[in-house]
Amino acid sequence: MPETMDFIPQTRFEPQGSSGSFVKTTLLPGMLVLVIILAGTATGWFFSQGKTSIPVNGQIGEKLAVAPGGESGGREAGLDDVKTFRDRAEGTLKYGGIDSEGTHHLERPGGTSQSVYLTSSVVDLDQFVDKKVEVWGETIGAKKAGWLMDVGKIKILE
Repeated sequence: MPETMDFIPQTRFEPQGSSGSFVKTTLLPGMLVLVIILAGTATGWFFSQGKTSIPVNGQIGEKLAVAPGGESGGREAGLDDVKTFRDRAEGTLKYGGIDSEGTHHLERPGGTSQSVYLTSSVVDLDQFVDKKVEVWGETIGAKKAGWLMDVGKIKILE
């Protein structure tokens, strides 16, 4: 009787390529992604540490207190930019716009049809409510308001 031999397969594990391919396929792309993320984070942090890009009161990044050339008693605020803020109006500043257009409005002689609805990204209009003021700004398109203005400068008249 022949001797029985149990056949036990022997497996040999070999890497699927050289160690250089591991570096090329796994390590290098992972490092590249990490470098890109770190560079983006560093760039964002760098730019966030800078000053604002909108000149306010003549200086970059300075908070607006009084307009350039204005009185220090808080009677004026905004930018002296007559090229941008060509339009002007006078009246008593009140809270509220019309149908979501404007945050404030100027009451003027002649009734509500003469009101100027206002918004501002430069001046805090709340400081001037219930005061007779003169505003300089830029007229912007409106659907409901007869006149909608982005205020760049405001001055108390009385």
